[in-house]
Amino acid sequence: MKNTVLKYGLYALGTAAGLFALALLLGKGLDYTVQEIIGYTSMAISLIFVFFGIRYYRDHENNGKVSFLKALGIGILISFFAAVGFGVIDYLFTTVINPDFAVEYEAKMIADMKANLTPEDFKIQKEALQQQMKEYGGSGFMAFMMFAAVAMMGFIISLISAIILQRK
Repeated sequence: MKNTVLKYGLYALGTAAGLFALALLLGKGLDYTVQEIIGYTSMAISLIFVFFGIRYYRDHENNGKVSFLKALGIGILISFFAAVGFGVIDYLFTTVINPDFAVEYEAKMIADMKANLTPEDFKIQKEALQQQMKEYGGSGFMAFMMFAAVAMMGFIISLISAIILQRK
């Protein structure tokens, strides 16, 4: 099991890093909404290795059998690789590649709110956003949130994969 988790976990991590680098190269200048869609798509693609890892373990290492809990455990461990990869990449992005990301993001969100909200709503939303950015705008917290998002998505994919692939 350890070899399967390591192999498919590294595939997930490598895919996450590769897709992030590709998005960096090709996604400059894109709207944040589009970048967010690309990010979630990258997460889903890198987490596809959860399914393949469980299936490989079942078919090649465990004589065609895997319990639901064993499959779920394998999936969660593979997901952990992808989650750590995305967290580290996010941290590097916000500290080394683009340390002004939080400031740029906040400015863009404020400009969008100003264009789309009434002056009263704008004032309320702007203050809320600024408070949120003060509390959560650090690179470490943003990296943790990325880790948590990928881990939760990975858990869901692991759960679905375990249901589909279990065989006794």
